Amino acid sequence: MIILIFLVAHWYLSLFGQTFYLHRYAAHKMFSMNKFWEKTWYLYSWITQGTSYLNARAYAILHRMHHAYSDTEQDPHTPHFFKEVFTMMMHTRKVYNGVLHGTLEIEKKFDKNFPVYPKIDKIADSWLMRLSFAASYIVFYAFFATQWWMFLFLPIHFLMGPIQGAVVNWAGHKYGYRNFPDEKDQSKNTLFIDFLMLGELFQNNHHHAGARPNFASKWWEIDPVYPIIKLFDKIGIIKLIPLAPSSVITR
Repeated sequence: MIILIFLVAHWYLSLFGQTFYLHRYAAHKMFSMNKFWEKTWYLYSWITQGTSYLNARAYAILHRMHHAYSDTEQDPHTPHFFKEVFTMMMHTRKVYNGVLHGTLEIEKKFDKNFPVYPKIDKIADSWLMRLSFAASYIVFYAFFATQWWMFLFLPIHFLMGPIQGAVVNWAGHKYGYRNFPDEKDQSKNTLFIDFLMLGELFQNNHHHAGARPNFASKWWEIDPVYPIIKLFDKIGIIKLIPLAPSSVITR
């Protein structure tokens, strides 16, 4: 039971950092925050991602490319040019590393307006730190695992961020329904209540109105992160940016 709780907690804590901070803030700037909270959430993303730490700048650039070139050959992570999800993941990794290390030419319109903390990145992105996190997961399992098969969950902890991204980009562009069929890409909404990916599987809604912090659109859809965003706005952790009229979806 302890192992299951740890796995679920790691999944959702890491996923919240990815959807709230990396996606909705770093990539889309759906809200603003002061430097204290920006750095705090930067650290949060690092600690909860652990071995699978994702650099905010590289994440933001890849995601902006994904929106600009959705489901075309220039999309860093579309499922429509790959036979299975692992090949797509390896291609995404190649593009991500190209952005991270400066070996890939990036359009200027993508490369701006995101949080950058080089000192944190230098530590978080080091092999020593990644291996330290991996070792901590293994030690935890050594203490609390009661069956040998529980150790099979460890790769999920090691690759948490890429796995979450792969689920969203594979399922969210292959399976489900479309509220906005006129979108030129293949984005879909996979779940009515996205408890699994905290709203990220409302891909068709999000691609239709990329600036909206609420990924749900219809009254029967629920984005679990949006109420938290509203709460954070109310108590002053963030400040929601007013939407342009074209970004407002009429229910």
